[in-house]
Amino acid sequence: MSNILPAITFVMAWVLRMEKLKINSIRSQAKIMGTVATVAGAMLMTLVKGPVIELFRAKGSSTPELHGAGLTLKHSIKGSLMITVGCFSWAAFMNLQAITLRTYPAELSLTAWICILGTAQGAVVALIMERGKASVWSINWDAKFLAAVYSGIVCSGFAYYIQGVIMKDRGPVFVTAFSPLSMVIVAVMSSFILAEQMTLGRVMGAMVIAAGLYLVIWGKSKDYKSESLIIDEQTTQAKQLTDSGNNGDLIPCHGVITINASNEGTMTVEEQKRDKGNQIKPSN
Repeated sequence: MSNILPAITFVMAWVLRMEKLKINSIRSQAKIMGTVATVAGAMLMTLVKGPVIELFRAKGSSTPELHGAGLTLKHSIKGSLMITVGCFSWAAFMNLQAITLRTYPAELSLTAWICILGTAQGAVVALIMERGKASVWSINWDAKFLAAVYSGIVCSGFAYYIQGVIMKDRGPVFVTAFSPLSMVIVAVMSSFILAEQMTLGRVMGAMVIAAGLYLVIWGKSKDYKSESLIIDEQTTQAKQLTDSGNNGDLIPCHGVITINASNEGTMTVEEQKRDKGNQIKPSN
């Protein structure tokens, strides 16, 4: 269910006017179809099994499946609701990060603030949920400690920074569209490292995800090109004005005023003609 994140992010970005959407445009249709395809491909990988595809490393091996022992309908509904709330929260975080980067375009500093506030919130939750258990705060040099360090440095530090750099130019929809791709990477790596069996459903789902990502990238490419052209035009105009100012080629915007020392210089041309005509005209 967590793979509905791209769809929720797309809807939120459209409501917040961060994503351009024209139903009659083929580019917008491609973005919608691509987002739906990535979600559908992830669901296909999860729900559809199919025949086993034998690989040279995973041949003849299998991994025991975990069946929900003691799982009730109440727990399923509660878990689904919590996962849905988590997806909405994560999509809101992505859109909020994109909005913040417009007025605070410092990706590294923003990443530091996100990690600091996340650490503080996590510590408060841990104190509430694990109260009276001093052993949970002990540090052991084992796989759990390695997982925590890897999650903090790579999954939080590097990931938030890279997301911010890309999100500032391409938007939150482009970033979240790649989240279902992690399922494809996990499926490929687990088949070689953990010797898990690769099924036809996983392969089909991976192909659908790849097609959906291509549609999203193709649909977003026009938006990126149009924004780049506008920025290039503004930069070119500003450069031309700067070069003309440096070379002394100023655009004439004022009329030339001629000042004469005589009193006639203070009169207009029509007034001077009328005055001369009065002087030539004979008196009665």
